[in-house]
Amino acid sequence: MMADVEYAPWLTIVGWGESGISGLTPASKDALEQAEIVFGAKRHLQWLPKIGGDIREWPVPFAEGIPLLLAERGRRVVMLVSGDPFWFGAGTVLARELSSDEWQALPAASTFSLAAARLGWGLERTPCLGLHAAPLTRIRPYLQPGRRLLVLLRDGEAVTELVELLNAYGFGRSTLHILEALGGERERIRFVGSDGAPPADIQHPVAVGLEVSGKGPAIPLTPGLPDDFFEHDGQITKQRIRAMTVSALAPRAGERLWDIGTGSGSVAIEWLLRHPDNQAIGFERSGERAARATRNARALGVDWLQVVEGAVPGALENQPLPDAVFIGGGLTSELLQALWQYLPEGVRIVANAVTLESEAILAQWHDSKGGDLCRIELAEATPIGRRRGWSASYPIVQWRVTR
Repeated sequence: MMADVEYAPWLTIVGWGESGISGLTPASKDALEQAEIVFGAKRHLQWLPKIGGDIREWPVPFAEGIPLLLAERGRRVVMLVSGDPFWFGAGTVLARELSSDEWQALPAASTFSLAAARLGWGLERTPCLGLHAAPLTRIRPYLQPGRRLLVLLRDGEAVTELVELLNAYGFGRSTLHILEALGGERERIRFVGSDGAPPADIQHPVAVGLEVSGKGPAIPLTPGLPDDFFEHDGQITKQRIRAMTVSALAPRAGERLWDIGTGSGSVAIEWLLRHPDNQAIGFERSGERAARATRNARALGVDWLQVVEGAVPGALENQPLPDAVFIGGGLTSELLQALWQYLPEGVRIVANAVTLESEAILAQWHDSKGGDLCRIELAEATPIGRRRGWSASYPIVQWRVTR
């Protein structure tokens, strides 16, 4: 019987902190001593003591270094990365390029862990946002009064940008704990209110512990944002109908939506707000409305909404397939026929109709394909002289079906 052969990984991803080699575990130090090649960013390599291996600076942008790393496959290679490689770190990117037996990771304490330890905040109850390489507007859904956030930022200028953003959103009474170079000799912690100016000498790497306060409008956690959260020209699925529509679409984590006739983008944006891993593509033939939907998505912190300008069904071709489809505009039999041709089984479809002609189309397709067909009628109390009466909105006919 032959013994199993064990293959040692050729790549070791070593978590590197501000304390340099003194903060490494014995296993990480051993990997460095045995390495033939050590890759690292410039700021990591400046604290590296003299070792026997070949030292190579990782290029910017990050992706340009991957072919250089893969070219050394089979040699003993160490890659120095910040803190925990798999928490907003480089490890996730590298692991996609390699099989599981080619690498091992030896993490150090992440910036989030160090920040929580300094501030005494429980990580399990504190959202951690990596905005060092993402738009700062992604913080918007997390701005809930009384909440604490830990945020990685690009540099000191980004702290100033964050303060300006908090004031613009109406959270100018928030407190920022500015955490610089945690874990090293340059470590410094200062705090400032978002109604004041941050220090001008903030050192990299920087994180912020944010205690949210102010009178800004928090984004509700349930579907059906007030209409005034959106810029629109009247072409918007109104709040109550939108809440019922998103509920009918039944978003799940990691799913993709096609929002056909996206208008202001309100339904797609609410879909994206349900979970940070969700995706959405809005289809809109009006260039002006397409641009408006993009602005709304950015303002509400879900800038990854993709808006395709063009008429359907032609604009649907060659797009990533969805898990759910909403038809809020441009409903035709031709469109439904195209969807039945494009979409695989299991895709959820929700269509709203307000005209007699579009109602007739949904009635016909309901008769042919099944699903649920309902009529939604809403009325609001409005003044009639000195008294009040019910003012009815146009009824909505909604068809829900699974392809």
